[in-house]
Amino acid sequence: MPRYQAVLFDFFGTLTRRVQRGAAHHVTAELLGCPVDTLTAVLDRTFYQRASGRHGTAEATLRWVCAQAGVQPSDDAVRAAVASRHRAIRADTRLRDEAVPALAGLRHRGVRTGVISDCTHELPAFLPQLAVAPLLDVRIFSVQFGRCKPDPALYLAACCRLDVRPQDCLYVGDGGSQELTGARRAGMTAVRLAAPDLAGHLVFDAEQGWDGPVIGSLSELVDLVDAVPAAR
Repeated sequence: MPRYQAVLFDFFGTLTRRVQRGAAHHVTAELLGCPVDTLTAVLDRTFYQRASGRHGTAEATLRWVCAQAGVQPSDDAVRAAVASRHRAIRADTRLRDEAVPALAGLRHRGVRTGVISDCTHELPAFLPQLAVAPLLDVRIFSVQFGRCKPDPALYLAACCRLDVRPQDCLYVGDGGSQELTGARRAGMTAVRLAAPDLAGHLVFDAEQGWDGPVIGSLSELVDLVDAVPAAR
């Protein structure tokens, strides 16, 4: 049996390539009657409030964002903007070429897999349509869970659902939200993904000065798991 019984992944920037807001986000701003720079600034400033789900549904959250931005769109405009934002975030999401092979390789070895993501309402809605979905045994979304990384409760919830101990889990992430420190504090082994494309990645509260293991590609992950001797 492998040393690690489960590998848990961050989503954006880890299972996906770097994320940058594309042109489709301009449509959302236009629907809301809000300058795109103003909307972007509010979205950046309120990410963790939104990602923790504290403002309710996607529509209620976007209405709250509009209030922060000083605009008052109609209900129809808000509904259209919610759909537009969903499309825009989906368009920004491109899986890494090695994501599916890495997940499949781990599962072939009997290692369970999961994702822990700080995210807003869009990811839980479209992840089931992605190629990685059948290869994930557990999905922890901050917007549904009510807390964001590095809160240990997210990591421990994943362990509970997988019925594994934290010390038997490997966590892989690009380092946003202080997630690696959070995983380590929860009792896991944490590995930073430092892929070349992550320059310019949209990230909040990035991990600084990480002193733990680092890989340059998800392709290295299966070899890393294989290289660690089984616990006796």
